[in-house]
Amino acid sequence: MGQQNLEAKTDVPVSFSDVEKPPLPKKKNKFAFACSMLASMTSVLLGYDIAVMSGAAMYIQDDLHVSDTQIEILSGIINIYSLIGSALAGRTSDAIGRRYTIVLAAVIFFVGAVVMGLSPNYTALMVGRFIAGIGVGYALMVAPVYTAEVSSASSRGFFTSFPEVFINSGVLLGYVSNFAFSRLPEHLSWRFMLGIGVVPSVFLALGVLAMPESPRWLVMQGRLGDARKVLLKTSDTPDEAVTRLSDIKAAAGIPEDCNDDVVTVAKKSHGEGVWKELLIHPTPSVRRVLIAAIGIHFFQQSSGIDAVVLYSPRIFKKAGITNNSRLLGATVGVGFTKTLFILVATFWLDRVGRRPLLLSSVGGMIASLTMLGTGLTVVERSAEGTVMWAVAACIASVLAFVAFFSIGLGPIAWVYSSEIFPLRLRAQGASMGVAVNRVTSGVISMTFISLYKAITIGGSFYLFAGVATIAWVFFFTYLPETRGRTLEDMGSLFGETSPENQNSKDDDQPGQVQLVNADNVHV
Repeated sequence: MGQQNLEAKTDVPVSFSDVEKPPLPKKKNKFAFACSMLASMTSVLLGYDIAVMSGAAMYIQDDLHVSDTQIEILSGIINIYSLIGSALAGRTSDAIGRRYTIVLAAVIFFVGAVVMGLSPNYTALMVGRFIAGIGVGYALMVAPVYTAEVSSASSRGFFTSFPEVFINSGVLLGYVSNFAFSRLPEHLSWRFMLGIGVVPSVFLALGVLAMPESPRWLVMQGRLGDARKVLLKTSDTPDEAVTRLSDIKAAAGIPEDCNDDVVTVAKKSHGEGVWKELLIHPTPSVRRVLIAAIGIHFFQQSSGIDAVVLYSPRIFKKAGITNNSRLLGATVGVGFTKTLFILVATFWLDRVGRRPLLLSSVGGMIASLTMLGTGLTVVERSAEGTVMWAVAACIASVLAFVAFFSIGLGPIAWVYSSEIFPLRLRAQGASMGVAVNRVTSGVISMTFISLYKAITIGGSFYLFAGVATIAWVFFFTYLPETRGRTLEDMGSLFGETSPENQNSKDDDQPGQVQLVNADNVHV
């Protein structure tokens, strides 16, 4: 109430930032940390599936006698299939909750991994990829949303970077699986590589059941008492829990003086009106948020990360490494580097901020891609055998590229897009970002072999360097810093009416607030 009184006194100048932003606590909440870890572990499934296919494809091609084009489609199609999961995930997570949606993602991926491991032919393998892709789409959308909603502003960057941490962990596990099973008979090696993915999905589904539901989803259902209990466990102080609940209630259109444990809300179709507000009649601020989310996801993938991760054995082969065991061993180094450097972003996101890490990351990616393109061009055009300095440059630039990607663009795409949408649009807005991410990844994955055959492999990485340069300009000019902002305060960064003015407006018309489903509230 004290905060409201400050805002109501229009004759006394008050800084909203001073009222709304308490000093950042020194320690992270351990319970919120555990919840974020469990939810984000779902992302292991995507990383594993992408990386394991890089090695499995070599054996699938020989065992099933398929062409390069079929391998391209098999490798990249899971990203297109995941669109189904991400499209359904927004409505599903609003209907059954974030937690059970994560469980559903793990179950679907489990089925897909079993089908892939037992596939007798290429057609059955594609069916398995289709099922696994739906599970991946669910996981990619809901894990960052849950993590953002359970985190306080002081630790949200740290926690919402976890999905990318576990994507990288999955990449490393996929590469290790390739190396471990590479010595089995050809017809068994790739089946073990793909089928072993059932193991993490089982542990994930069981582990997630120990998590509480998202407090924001609970408020959307009118379960204020349950939301209060979760916020007391996931906030750094009891006062912060009260403030967070007040902010969420305001965003959901629930009166601040309503303190009942259960509130009756109007039950309407989940997602009704949201797509219209996002796509047909967006406000200027919503339009800018949508462009920012779509832009960061598009550039994350169009700068070539999946081409490097998925086709690293081919890249190293083009660079001059021909032995299969050495190729797969080199890819383990790629996975280890990605996983190691993601920890840099994890600990710096809430200290340094999103923009400095993002711009530094993309700048390093541009330099690495340029060096990789140069090294591959020299190796490809050399008529005097292996050029050792160029081979070394190729290996170093691949490792540098994945390292720079991991310290910024990789995790920040998920962090940024999960925190900038208002509550009423968050699930559907995040699913749109994931859809763009997966379509772009699918296009890159399914065309890379054809691309480098058309413009040379060195030329393809020069192209990715050009895209990364455009991305740097976009990020520099369009994305504001979000470090330390509450989720409910994001609108002011993107041009919404200031919270002071909005509060004054609400004070003038106290009878206008209605309890409705959060998908349809007007804040």
